[in-house]
Amino acid sequence: MEYVVKKIAEIRTDFPEKFGIPRQPGVVAELRGRIVFEPDFRNADSIRGLEEFSHIWLIWQFSENLGADGSSRWTPTVRPPRLGGNKRLGVFATRSPFRPNPLGLSVVALDRIEYDTNEGPVIYVRGADMVDRTPIYDIKPYIAYADSVPDAKGGFTDSTEYRTLEVVWTLEESSGSSGKTEAGIPEYVKNSLEKILSNDPRPHYQKDPDRIYGMSYAGYEVKFRVDGDVLYIMKVTESV
Repeated sequence: MEYVVKKIAEIRTDFPEKFGIPRQPGVVAELRGRIVFEPDFRNADSIRGLEEFSHIWLIWQFSENLGADGSSRWTPTVRPPRLGGNKRLGVFATRSPFRPNPLGLSVVALDRIEYDTNEGPVIYVRGADMVDRTPIYDIKPYIAYADSVPDAKGGFTDSTEYRTLEVVWTLEESSGSSGKTEAGIPEYVKNSLEKILSNDPRPHYQKDPDRIYGMSYAGYEVKFRVDGDVLYIMKVTESV
């Protein structure tokens, strides 16, 4: 039996593409997002009381992981990045986007709600791990006594090291007429970008210290490379 799942909203974030997005929600707590409801669901009564919660669950679609026919591209086994991309596990033992039903589940911090806007009520959140305009299918309050399990086991994540990189700005290369200096970037963008990059957005099988990577974030194009445990920001320019 098939069911129709309605898109109730979409989230607006600073990520126009997948590359660079943290692999889990809340890893970069400063990331900003706003949830804009579809016209049929712009009813303030539907979120009455939500402002009393500090966090919410979002059920959303891996919209960047669909085939040309709109179906999900899935495989029964995947290579988790936390295992270096060298070991296969069952897709249902991971949070991989390559799933039969392309659904994501994220808990995000609720910043505030603006009820009177030209887009209806808008929910502002922090810590979202989603590309811009990701479809949202449901919103639920995070309830600590039921949703938090202090003694839960984390499977393979318990035995793998959570490693971060040192981020270094190469100012001599990021300045000039076509680029920005570290000081020329808004503080929010600078701080959140450093935290995003410290979590190493590269595929785990890529280790070439001379390779230059590029990502788009918050209206900027960022070039960087990684040598060992240090990530060097090479250049930052405003997106055209």
